[in-house]
Amino acid sequence: MDPISQGIVGAVCARSVKPRAPARETLILGALAGMAPDLDVLIRSASDPLLFLEFHRQFTHSLAFAPIGALLVSIATLWLFKSAFSSFRTRYWICLAGYASHGLLDAATTYGTQLYFPFSDFRVAWNFMSIVDPLFTLPLIGFSVLAVMFSKRQYHWLGVLWMVGYLSMGIIQRDRAESAGLWLAASRGHPITEISAKPGFASLLMWKTVYTWNDRFYVDGIRIGLESTFYPGTSVQKLDETWLKTQIPQDSQQWRDVARFRWFSADYLGWSPDRPLEIMDVRYSMLVNRIDPLWVIEIDPERPDQHVAFVTRRDASPETVRTWWCMLTHCEAPLVRTP
Repeated sequence: MDPISQGIVGAVCARSVKPRAPARETLILGALAGMAPDLDVLIRSASDPLLFLEFHRQFTHSLAFAPIGALLVSIATLWLFKSAFSSFRTRYWICLAGYASHGLLDAATTYGTQLYFPFSDFRVAWNFMSIVDPLFTLPLIGFSVLAVMFSKRQYHWLGVLWMVGYLSMGIIQRDRAESAGLWLAASRGHPITEISAKPGFASLLMWKTVYTWNDRFYVDGIRIGLESTFYPGTSVQKLDETWLKTQIPQDSQQWRDVARFRWFSADYLGWSPDRPLEIMDVRYSMLVNRIDPLWVIEIDPERPDQHVAFVTRRDASPETVRTWWCMLTHCEAPLVRTP
């Protein structure tokens, strides 16, 4: 999630575990603890662009590290609000609630979070929240501000109810999107049993579904309202390891980098003959019915012992924004509807 969302969720969780502590100070300290795990973005290398992917949402986001991270934040903020908290234990519990909320909220998104590190490097992604969602974040901020302004805990608990309710709605919407995606696949004669549905940008209405059939990824957009509206997309070939062996040696650095990228993307690696040296992560795109990836890696058969290049693409052109808005608000005629 974005830093603002992480901060306000950390603040709300901190106030929930210590409701009798000073409201303003508790919210600020919880927000700082809630944002602290993302300091791992400082771990990066100019020569190895994939190092960032390996360490972001790794040990700082794990449940096992949360008590340590909370202790570090508690010590680092001892100078802040010295007289507001009765003991260091109170400060620590506030920081622990804020810090632990970070990894759990990130796991609700599609990016993947190593919640179980160091016991497992599995990237947990529950896929029921967008990485940025103002409709989730702004009401939480509003309820917290009201709770401080009017010194009424009722506003705080309204914020908790909003947070829990919104996350619960995300789970329901994800499951509905998966069911609708399975129906669409079956209508094409693709009798699949597994599909992944991921929320689009800033909404629980728009979803991107991805499934595999005959070594191709099929990507579609679905608007999940009172009924399901489909925006059929396209397909792309899965990365062919046999082809990859003809391009780079299996004992080369780039071969290892491709394996690292495969782990990061949960094996959602696509490849197009139009750009044969690019390997894409098909999970993410600006529009839910498009293949156009937000990031790719580029191999270089001429220099296999150098690291691959990592390229980020974000098409925020007016046309893309207009198309996104039309899908979200239904200003375009639906292409297909479920019966």
